[in-house]
Amino acid sequence: MSRESREWVWEYSASRGNARLVLLSIADRIPDEQCVAWASLTSLMKRTNASRNTVRDALVTLAEVGELEVLEDLDGPRHSTVYRLPRTAAWLAKVAVARKDDPEAYVEAPAESDPVPALDIERLRRHGIWPRTGSKSDPRHPNVTGSESAPPRRIPTPARVEIRPPSGSEPDPQNRSEPKVNRRYSSSGAADLTSAADWQVDDASLSWTQQQGHLTRLGEHGLQAADAKWRHHRAAWSPRPTATWAADWRAWIAREHSPTPQRPNLYALPGGTSAPQAGMTRADAHMAALLAAVDEPTGTE
Repeated sequence: MSRESREWVWEYSASRGNARLVLLSIADRIPDEQCVAWASLTSLMKRTNASRNTVRDALVTLAEVGELEVLEDLDGPRHSTVYRLPRTAAWLAKVAVARKDDPEAYVEAPAESDPVPALDIERLRRHGIWPRTGSKSDPRHPNVTGSESAPPRRIPTPARVEIRPPSGSEPDPQNRSEPKVNRRYSSSGAADLTSAADWQVDDASLSWTQQQGHLTRLGEHGLQAADAKWRHHRAAWSPRPTATWAADWRAWIAREHSPTPQRPNLYALPGGTSAPQAGMTRADAHMAALLAAVDEPTGTE
């Protein structure tokens, strides 16, 4: 279900820049059509490679436009914040109703009037999300709406965390270890890491190159060359999550220059050699390059 949530972000979200990257990071964790997921601020910083203030500003922006909601009456593992993508949930419910009898039925674009389905708390328990317990004096989640009256919540260090196994045989997409504060993954999360050489371009990234016009700008050969260059420069990097590689790959493609027509080799020498001869001074090499340019046929002879 996280794939459908990411597709909604790519196709219909009005978010931009860091806010869009944060929204994609949360959408990647969504396990079902309720579009609810938990994430700590530290994990969002790790996934987006952004600072704490940048992630907080992005959360504020997303909450203001109504694309992200903080469920303050719910808690994720280790008291992590629980988020919901309400417009995504409304869209998925709309698609499910329209295609109940006809899987190929046309579905109109999302609208502000699309109703958001009610939450099923019992189903959320299977993903490690539970109602908040304790007295009213318990610290609350950070206020992403920007109010100065709500102080930031300190993340306590739990002495022992109760592990509630989910029902069913299928693996839960949220059953992964949260990254630690020292930016290292625990041993149970090492299986989620991969190297740049082994990372494969996903469907969402390919769709992004088409939507943003990079495929048209670079062409297939240019895109393949940019991908090879990116893998060469990232070969020495340590293994990282696939979402981190995807974000870095897109940023690289966006900065890649369009291929230019083939230019004459400035180091070409008379006689067809492609490099300065041994023993030539720099001035001699420049003079040889100028002579090669003069001798190059122009097609008007």
